[in-house]
Amino acid sequence: MLRITDDIGIEDWELTEQFVRASGPGGQNVNKVASAVELRFEAERSPNLPGPVKNRLKRLAGRRWTRDGAVVIQCDETRSQARNRDIARDRLSELIRKATERPKRRIPTRPTLGAKKRRLKAKKVRGEVKALRGKVEKDD
Repeated sequence: MLRITDDIGIEDWELTEQFVRASGPGGQNVNKVASAVELRFEAERSPNLPGPVKNRLKRLAGRRWTRDGAVVIQCDETRSQARNRDIARDRLSELIRKATERPKRRIPTRPTLGAKKRRLKAKKVRGEVKALRGKVEKDD
């Protein structure tokens, strides 16, 4: 079981790992060893995630969210399969942890009287500058 917070944990059946060959450094080793990991978390079917957290997770995951409601995280940072696996699990838990945080509601504010006056004065000055850009007539 992967613990995210005190009340949220992910069961092993919800996670599937697939190891594939990685690109990048490693020499001949790269062609032989499947060190990159593709971690798949069935978020839509997860009974441990509340609805609002799932919605926020879907928005945060972006392209990593698949059509069937799974989050896919890939990692090929290191040459070690075990290290890549740990990094992918850490990324998933961090993503879910971010999704558990409720965003603050925005409180709309009104501009102050001084700000309104400054804005109108700047508009007036700008209008005067533009008005002076007319064609110049020749004096005889």
